[in-house]
Amino acid sequence: MVNMRAALAWIFLLLTLRLAAPAGAETMPLTIGISQFPANFNPLINSMLAKNYILGFALRPLTVYDKDWQLACMLCTRLPTLENGGAVRETLPDGKPGLAITYSIHPEARWGDGVPVTAKDALFTWEVGKHPETGVSSGELFRRIVRIEVRDDKTFTLHFDRLTFDYNAINDFQLLPAHLEAAAFAKPAEYRTRSLYETDTTNPGLYVGPYRIAQVVRGQYVVLEPNAAWYGAKPAFPRIVVKAIEASPAIEANLLSGGIDMVAGELGMTVDAALAFEKKHRPEWVVTYKPGLVHDHITVNMDNPALADRRLRQALLYGLDRQTMVQQLFQGHQAVSNSLVNPLDWCYDPKVRSYPYDPAEAARLLDAAGWPAGPDGKRRDAGGRQLSLELMTTAGMRNREVMELVAQQAWKRLGIEVTLRNQPARTFFGDTVLKHAFPDLALFAWVSSPENVPRSMLRSDMVPTAANNWSGENAGGYRNPAMDRLIDAIEVELDRDKRRALWSQLQALYAEDLPELPLTFRSDPFILPVWLKGVEPTGHQYPTTLWVENWRVEGRPR
Repeated sequence: MVNMRAALAWIFLLLTLRLAAPAGAETMPLTIGISQFPANFNPLINSMLAKNYILGFALRPLTVYDKDWQLACMLCTRLPTLENGGAVRETLPDGKPGLAITYSIHPEARWGDGVPVTAKDALFTWEVGKHPETGVSSGELFRRIVRIEVRDDKTFTLHFDRLTFDYNAINDFQLLPAHLEAAAFAKPAEYRTRSLYETDTTNPGLYVGPYRIAQVVRGQYVVLEPNAAWYGAKPAFPRIVVKAIEASPAIEANLLSGGIDMVAGELGMTVDAALAFEKKHRPEWVVTYKPGLVHDHITVNMDNPALADRRLRQALLYGLDRQTMVQQLFQGHQAVSNSLVNPLDWCYDPKVRSYPYDPAEAARLLDAAGWPAGPDGKRRDAGGRQLSLELMTTAGMRNREVMELVAQQAWKRLGIEVTLRNQPARTFFGDTVLKHAFPDLALFAWVSSPENVPRSMLRSDMVPTAANNWSGENAGGYRNPAMDRLIDAIEVELDRDKRRALWSQLQALYAEDLPELPLTFRSDPFILPVWLKGVEPTGHQYPTTLWVENWRVEGRPR
């Protein structure tokens, strides 16, 4: 009888504690709003922030930059360096200097179907990445690896054809599950469409992070559930739903109605919309603004004969009052950009050429470029052809659409006809930008990592074409041998002071050539419920979701 009373007392205590405790993460899902839906889900193909954000829950790169902008291991066990012997200089068979870097995969890392993550996955990933027909986004990284030496199930050595200043940052070497993806790679040219990340996205074996993708409704939402094979700290939420809501007003409406719990800072609400939301003083949310390495700009199609003239590109920038536009839109939370390098980055050159609003100088440059103003004020060339440009961006993103309108009106005052044509993000990035298919101008953003060498964006051999299966990210088709030489020189210069000088030269050339019209460096507004802790914005291209196991609930959710 005594034992029975004790048991009943214990059960009563447990029930009392459960009733008294706040609603915990163990029983509640988390619903997140983002402004775009991924064009695809393969981690190596088509660099798109929406995809990186979602895959951050489900995959883990070998190396990554953390919130302090320091390179760190994630799927590997120790960061190899020249100092600790993990990286060793070597001479290649052709007599040139190379580098051997050894990585060890976490001993408990397994794919979601229970199959261990091994060095064979690294070897397979390299074979996919270096193949010229697969169309991976970071093909250059894989082509620089001359061979891979498998030492044991969890250890492999990459033999590189050069020593670069960021030699051990293989962040883009995102492992693929060889046991699942090998069949799709049987026809390399068709790999991007045959990959299980496209044909069987919810297959647990594709994922190695705390969560796995459990459901996908294209264009609408993705459901993630805990990965039973995850070896790290247990994630807090039994389910995470990521909803794509392309318009800022709709995101706010979902937030207020309880349709979503938070808005991702990386690609959620625009700064202007977040500022308006914050003014309503809603105590159940915390709004923070994280300045970072997201560069809003207008990429120029350099294959357009008119835009190939540098004077016209400079005229466009002189004719745009970016300072007023940024101040009115973002109220001091963002600044005008004059370079592709953010002032937060150590290699930024504060003396880089700027383009203050100067419509008179813009008019002079248009005249010099062969586009004088006629009696009606419109710009025409010697053959009478009117200067007409098309500007494109992602539909539904209010700040970009406002910047479009500002540019359209500003250039109209210069006598340039500008038409606007916008597309949903998955079409704009997955087809138009990816395939260098916009006729004139495309407004979007690059998100980068600290001291990010713009090889894939600006080097001549990175222009996406059908021949390379659209693998480059030089969407504007910019080709300049001087830029190529600077990119190459920066990568192999280990001396920081000498590298700084090279960075200054690169920024000067960028500001002179203007393959892109720089607009602003973005601040990301994170709108989080007061009960959600552990979300730490990084300010660079690696999203907060890579550390989702640190997210937790404190207090009672609404």
